[in-house]
Amino acid sequence: MISPDLKAWIDKATYEELLRKWRFAPAGSPLFTGEVGEYYKERMTRLKAIVGDEEHVRVSKAIGWGDR
Repeated sequence: MISPDLKAWIDKATYEELLRKWRFAPAGSPLFTGEVGEYYKERMTRLKAIVGDEEHVRVSKAIGWGDR
């Protein structure tokens, strides 16, 4: 079961916020496992479709790959 607070955060997070967590969370993060992980992935996939490829690339480059 997903905690209501965590679900609310995922629901209100921007694509950039979700991608940043996805990219920089430590391996094995509970955000990306089990029911929470599935919910997170589905939300991120929906937002990516909404923002489109151009915005995805812009956000990805803005976030970068360095340690955060």
